[in-house]
Amino acid sequence: MTTDASDAWKQWHERRVETVSAPYGPLALTATHWVEDDPEGRLPDIPGNWVADGAGVVLSAGGSDGLSVDGRPFTGEIHLAADQGPEAEARVALGEKRLVVLVREGVWGVRVYDPGSEGRRAFRGIEATPYDPRWSMPGRFTPYDATRTVRVGNADGRERGLALAGELAFTLAGQERTLQVAQQGDGPLWAVFADATSGDTSFRFRFLHPQAPDAEGRTTVDFNRAQLPPCAFADHFICPFPPPGNRLDVAIDAGERALN
Repeated sequence: MTTDASDAWKQWHERRVETVSAPYGPLALTATHWVEDDPEGRLPDIPGNWVADGAGVVLSAGGSDGLSVDGRPFTGEIHLAADQGPEAEARVALGEKRLVVLVREGVWGVRVYDPGSEGRRAFRGIEATPYDPRWSMPGRFTPYDATRTVRVGNADGRERGLALAGELAFTLAGQERTLQVAQQGDGPLWAVFADATSGDTSFRFRFLHPQAPDAEGRTTVDFNRAQLPPCAFADHFICPFPPPGNRLDVAIDAGERALN
């Protein structure tokens, strides 16, 4: 059983390395521009004119700007909603770069993904602790009566709301502990947490994605699969910091720790 779990962890780790180092993975992010910061519509180092209109972003460009939309050279004006698919399929491109439209709490932005980024060139892998069954344990999810939104700091220095769906309880180092977690519909859970290793032998906080709980709230809390947040790979991500109560006083010597 342990061997099977260890092999599954190795496959998970290999997939993670492939994902973050992909041409349009997290290491390729070179900028996040908020349109409201440039009221004249000229984003740094991005051609065209970008203006938010409340429901999206209006892009105006000429032929000399070199932009393409939906794979075709673009001139004129177009209204863009937030990109929903993979970054590689973003509607707007500048050569090999992908310009991804996003929105956070009504604020519109544009991200630049560049396959030739310094982050991709410098990447040498993810430092991660080999699988240890001691760090995998049963958990029980208890949903809140209604979603709770807490304001937390983000990696870009701004504060934003983090929607929490309930609490995940588990026993670790002989004590019952809890993490406040988010959930997309009936899907997997998502915890942003820190522990006694954070900022020392591991990144300052990490993500955990337990599987969707069953009808009785049961799931598995496997810290072997603790992940570095996107902002560990590029400074231009806006990762939320752990919400109150999600700073564990025990050292989680498991999972992804840092970039090599």
